[in-house]
Amino acid sequence: MKAVEQLDYRVTVGDVAAQVGLNIHQAEQGLLVLASEVGGHLQVAESGDIAYLFPKNFRAILRNKFLKLRLQAWWVHVWGVLFYLIRISFGIFLLLSIVLMIVAIAFIVLSLKAGSDSDSDGGGSGGSSRSGGGGGILFLPRFWIGPDLFWWFNPSYSHSNYPSRRRNSRSGREDSEMNFLEAVFSFLFGDGNPNSDLEERRWKTIGAVIRNSGGAVAAQQIAPYLDDLGESYQRESEDYMLPVLIRFDGRPEVSPSGDIVYHFPKLQTTAGQKYQQPVPAYLRAKLWQFSQATSNQIMLAIGLGSVNFVLALVLGSLLKGGEIAAQLGGFVVFVELIYPLLLAYGVGFLTIPLLRYFWVQRKKKQIEAQNQARQENAIALNQPDEALQNKIAYAQQFAAQNVIREDNLVYSSEKDLLDQDIERKDQIDAEWEQRLELGSTQNLDINS
Repeated sequence: MKAVEQLDYRVTVGDVAAQVGLNIHQAEQGLLVLASEVGGHLQVAESGDIAYLFPKNFRAILRNKFLKLRLQAWWVHVWGVLFYLIRISFGIFLLLSIVLMIVAIAFIVLSLKAGSDSDSDGGGSGGSSRSGGGGGILFLPRFWIGPDLFWWFNPSYSHSNYPSRRRNSRSGREDSEMNFLEAVFSFLFGDGNPNSDLEERRWKTIGAVIRNSGGAVAAQQIAPYLDDLGESYQRESEDYMLPVLIRFDGRPEVSPSGDIVYHFPKLQTTAGQKYQQPVPAYLRAKLWQFSQATSNQIMLAIGLGSVNFVLALVLGSLLKGGEIAAQLGGFVVFVELIYPLLLAYGVGFLTIPLLRYFWVQRKKKQIEAQNQARQENAIALNQPDEALQNKIAYAQQFAAQNVIREDNLVYSSEKDLLDQDIERKDQIDAEWEQRLELGSTQNLDINS
């Protein structure tokens, strides 16, 4: 469906296969089904090749026709919101965990202190000995002198109380669209596989290379886009071309000198004039990143994670034995119940990124090695020896481009057959005259 839209709604099987790297048979079957469901039309050229013409609103036709597609479109929007909530939930839980443990520790310490002061005063009247006259009152500073908390959640936020810090922080950090809550998820789990579309890019590029070469190539022209070419004997026999032949319905051709080239007739037929498409010299996989969050956001996440872990240890030492929870009850009992979850989160918050860091480093080395191997194949192609030049020259003997134009159609399902015959009356008469002349010539030859 993407290929049909990109190719302006008039395509051949070869167009679709080359555009997105689909298997030829899958593309052919998919086009037939799509044309049937959305009211598309078949256009048959004099050569017998077929083009498919689709209405520009075919996605809307499909959605209106099938409830399942409407539900899928709805679920895409819902899942986008749900996944965003999941992403920011880890950062929210981190902050809530820190606040909860600070409050619990302060409550326990102040309660124990109040109890000990009460015992030392003998239940007494030493209120005048305390400054402020109120036992157990926790003095809080009037102004927050720490970092600008609002900037953690929105990097573009500005606060008039801290102009100098805002300027320094903006000049020192990288551009990022993430807020702090999203950065916490990125720090913990990364940002997904950067090469999730690698196979799609691979086959799309291979299809473009074959198209650029007129539908006939040597194996060495495809090698820079494949991963594993096998052992030396497999390279010599060019076994790595088998998946390409299967996907694009190609066939090998042997030259008089014994060289093998590969011919792809289905990719030579197109619904419109095709020009050379720019393709990379080799398929370059993207390197894994630990996180796309800024360095400041990562350091902040590490700092808060460390604080969270230390607070969990302190709270655990206070709750050890269960006497304090039994004595204070209520809120402290609740904290004791969820303490295993708080401790597990504190440990996991620092352990998961550490393990993932070493995994990412190992993955980067593997990808670099694969990129290097493909680059070497590209260099060998750009510096061909005489044998390779001869192979490429022989492949060009099979190169061609068959364009299905509107003026060489013999049938189209979008019009009535009788109307088409009327429109093609002159062409049909010319064909009959040509056949009669040919028949007369053959009879004269036989009589003579």
